Amino acid sequence: MVTIVIVSYNTREILQNCLETLYRGSGSTDMEVFVVDNDSRDDSARMVHETFPQVRLIANSSNLGFAAANNQAFALAGGRYIILLNPDAYVGPTSIQNAVTFMDQNPRCGLCGGKIISPEGKLEPSARRFPSPLSKLLTLSGLSGRFPGSPILNRHEFGGFAHDRPLEVDWVPGTFTIIRKKMLEEIGEFDERFFIYYEETDLCLRAKKAGWKIYFIPDAEVMHIGGACSKTRKDKTFDTGASQVLSFRMRSEWLYYRKNYGIIALAGSSGAEIGWYALRYLKNLLILSPEAPRKRAAAASTISQILRSLKETKLGTLSPQTPW
Repeated sequence: MVTIVIVSYNTREILQNCLETLYRGSGSTDMEVFVVDNDSRDDSARMVHETFPQVRLIANSSNLGFAAANNQAFALAGGRYIILLNPDAYVGPTSIQNAVTFMDQNPRCGLCGGKIISPEGKLEPSARRFPSPLSKLLTLSGLSGRFPGSPILNRHEFGGFAHDRPLEVDWVPGTFTIIRKKMLEEIGEFDERFFIYYEETDLCLRAKKAGWKIYFIPDAEVMHIGGACSKTRKDKTFDTGASQVLSFRMRSEWLYYRKNYGIIALAGSSGAEIGWYALRYLKNLLILSPEAPRKRAAAASTISQILRSLKETKLGTLSPQTPW
């Protein structure tokens, strides 16, 4: 049996479409499905209860975050494999079976992810190397995006890789991820200090340190809308990709670097981001244009959020009280 875990937060209609697609395309796969609702205010839990009685619903009375919500389902999972599925992700008709087959054939693979496609049919980053201050600078500068096929400038997303064959990678996004339960029992579940973001990166790092392999596989395809849960937070600022809450991403990033690499790596990553936005501020101070005041304000706001998130996490040593 395969256990499917979907964590939901204010995504009722998208979640319903996700579940309908899942059951329609699962074929003969023996599976149990958990929906963990993080105190949605749009009747998501009621919709699941009334429309999908076969789903095992966990309705939380507060927003526990992505890591903790998944761990709730992990503790009850009966499958040999656990598939994480975002509520805004729609699996292809053979994706689950193909993922299970790959795991069966590769017993040292602890976790693998599929090919993520946008609603427009465009390939999204599906295979990644662990983050570093250098990869941050390449992303912030736009060089990675300008040269997506470069194995140097877009190294952290395996630039030039055609995504047409299985590939051993550092980590894969949690949009659609199949995890060997035996691996979780060995290395532990998600670190709940990560309210959202970086929890899957941290899990993959721990897995590799324990000798497990992480793979990308092309024949487990999933269409992903992107940021559906995060975008319901109208009170927050989002990153330039408009899919991640900026302050949440920063908090989790500092926690990840401090936990796994120490204070020097934390200083390198946060310093690279501060330095980049300081340069943007200076540029728009010296080179006047109609957009210069807005760009200066945006750069100053980002620097302020970086400094605030470093303070809130005590330089990456403390996770703020949930819900963030």
